[in-house]
Amino acid sequence: MITVLVVGAGPTGLTLACDLARRGLSVRIIDRAPRFPDSSRGKGLQPRSVEVFDDLGVAEQILQAGTQNVVFRHYERDRVLRDVALYGHLNPTPEVPYLSTLLIPQWAIERVLRARLAEFGVRVELGSELTEFSQSDSAVTATIVSDRGTERVEVDYLVGCDGGKSGIRKSLGVRFEGDTSSTQVMLCGDVEVDGLSTDAWHQWLGDGHIVLICPLPGTKAWQFQASPIDDSPPSLATFQRIVDERTGLPIRLSNPTWLSTYRINVRVADRLRVGRVFLAGDSAHVHPIAGGLGMNTGIQDAYNLGWKLASASDSLLETYQEERLPIAEWTLRTSSQSSAAVQASSRDRSAGVDAGMTDDVRQLGLHYRWSSLSRDVIDRGDRLQAGDRAPDAQLTTADGGRIRLFDVFRGPGFTLLGFGAGCAEALARLTDRIQTHLVTPEEDEDGHAFATYGIDADTLVLVRPDGHVAMTAAGEDSDAVLDYVKAIM
Repeated sequence: MITVLVVGAGPTGLTLACDLARRGLSVRIIDRAPRFPDSSRGKGLQPRSVEVFDDLGVAEQILQAGTQNVVFRHYERDRVLRDVALYGHLNPTPEVPYLSTLLIPQWAIERVLRARLAEFGVRVELGSELTEFSQSDSAVTATIVSDRGTERVEVDYLVGCDGGKSGIRKSLGVRFEGDTSSTQVMLCGDVEVDGLSTDAWHQWLGDGHIVLICPLPGTKAWQFQASPIDDSPPSLATFQRIVDERTGLPIRLSNPTWLSTYRINVRVADRLRVGRVFLAGDSAHVHPIAGGLGMNTGIQDAYNLGWKLASASDSLLETYQEERLPIAEWTLRTSSQSSAAVQASSRDRSAGVDAGMTDDVRQLGLHYRWSSLSRDVIDRGDRLQAGDRAPDAQLTTADGGRIRLFDVFRGPGFTLLGFGAGCAEALARLTDRIQTHLVTPEEDEDGHAFATYGIDADTLVLVRPDGHVAMTAAGEDSDAVLDYVKAIM
């Protein structure tokens, strides 16, 4: 059995641990913190990450813990300028079941993932610190120190999900390229608020300052963010003074549970793998907070890595860096652009944080077309191609019920879709190796699946365990699919 040690129990580490556990791997996840965090920290979950959680079987719980009805309320001191509904211009479609950013505190995401992990018999080991490790061609030896003593363990793989100050990254000698701003600083905290309604994310931007006060769904807490007035450290008194000076409203803050200073970092690791050790999430990349991409990119790192670790194929594991490093670099560029857009719009108060919430940050358009794992045996032109996200669609079952393609995909393996009755024979030859599903015009009575996938002739579409198209082939070409699976596994 493959054994994996995951270090860091934030959203990245928990997502990875859940994915590995459901695949039957032996996984341990440790965190040096003595207790689970209860601070909001990252609070925006993008649609692509919700799709990841759909596959892990926890989307419903995640959605119940947050809200998609996010309204930005812009002010000039005590005067409301406008309300902006986030992504209010978008209309739901069958291929995109999760349309907009979900507002949810990070601790709530972690709680749902811990519960899911416990269903597989795995629990986070708190107060456990990785103090050193070494590796050979066949294993990683790690030393873990906790209140139970010092333990030496040997595992097949080690994954560092231990944050921007990652000790694992430093021990590997991996460069963390980029810069840390000496001037761009934000004060952050969780507080209770009197004097504001909970129906909006309240924002004051202009004259070189920022105040953002956001209600956290399902709690009494609000997340407070602001540019500092002076060098005063984060405190309730400092936060209250900022509110008094910049809003002109009778807002009262109380009961702080988290106080922090955030300095803008833009950095990416030069490698995501060194032998049997991998980096994911903030240990591999840190970004400006605009656009809400950091936590989401880490979740999707984990989703990309999980099925590859389960394969124990060295060549397949090499594609983790090949695929995710360009995405990390995209995230740095996009979040930096979002940050610049917010700053520019704040100068004339034409917009607020919403200026950085473009369609791109929903991450539904991210793809791996350049990857060595992406193969189109037939010419797809400008239609859906290998490497693209595999969209959802509504289908009709034999008994007249409804099923989603996401329901078909759910689980740890590949899924082979055969679009058109002419694919039936190829699917029959492969059904003992791959999960298969035949999509006929009768089943797809509204034509959504065929149109979304750009299908106009019998076509095989192989979907990876992480919901991206692996390859496309002619409807009768079962040999191409079989050769592909043999080559990568």
